[in-house]
Amino acid sequence: MRLTVRHTTRYNFAEPASHGLQRLRLTPKSTQGQEIVDWHMRFENAHEELVYEDQHHNAVTLVSVEEDARYVVVECFGTVDTHDNAGVIGRHAGHLPLWSFMGQTKLTRPGPALKAFLRDHAREEHEPPLEFLHRLSSAIRKSIEYRIGETGVSTTAEEAIVQGGGVCQDHAHVFISAAREADIPARYVSGYLMMNDRIEQEATHAWAEAHVDGLGWVGFDISNGISPDPRYIRVATGRDYRDAAPITGISVGGRTQDMDVQVAVEQQSEQQ
Repeated sequence: MRLTVRHTTRYNFAEPASHGLQRLRLTPKSTQGQEIVDWHMRFENAHEELVYEDQHHNAVTLVSVEEDARYVVVECFGTVDTHDNAGVIGRHAGHLPLWSFMGQTKLTRPGPALKAFLRDHAREEHEPPLEFLHRLSSAIRKSIEYRIGETGVSTTAEEAIVQGGGVCQDHAHVFISAAREADIPARYVSGYLMMNDRIEQEATHAWAEAHVDGLGWVGFDISNGISPDPRYIRVATGRDYRDAAPITGISVGGRTQDMDVQVAVEQQSEQQ
């Protein structure tokens, strides 16, 4: 499937910024299941300083905010070819060893409520790991209702399970936490999803991947109850949201007042 993406982020400052640096993880991965046909980035009131690859093989663009900027616009657009591998990404790659995806982080570390959930949905003796992971995904979706506006980027897996509501980021963090507690390496994925009934999407999307012996990394979109198919574009991966966040950074004298994000994903004919 050939997908085109246009992703625009505008953030306004409460007062002019004297200095700022932003890390952008907005370039899709060239990996099993997808190829980048073309990809472009455009900036207003910022300019590119450096492009590098981080420890997760994410393409990172470092940009500096222009002095006295009152707002910054980051626009990404391009074309990606995707394939249906039933969510299987395959062998582990990257600069971090596989065991580094076994340890809990601040966002995934289980507390009392999550530990109780894990006891209720523990892996059964002799249960195949893939079967367990699908069952776990279904249980999380039933326990955490998809509700927008109740959680944020700093919400932990424990907090999400306590309030019983959240978004794709929260579903992914709970899944990652549970998989790691079952001694299965797991990681966070940020990217794009083309919904069948629209071009303009609500936002970027997030899901999780677990490493299964004999298959390698396998994707699980807990929020939608499926494994990723050709409608998905993988952009960045990490141990949790912080490693794969689309935009992170600092600014001096320019506290962010508000942010507007627009994402459009649509299918194109491969002959175009």
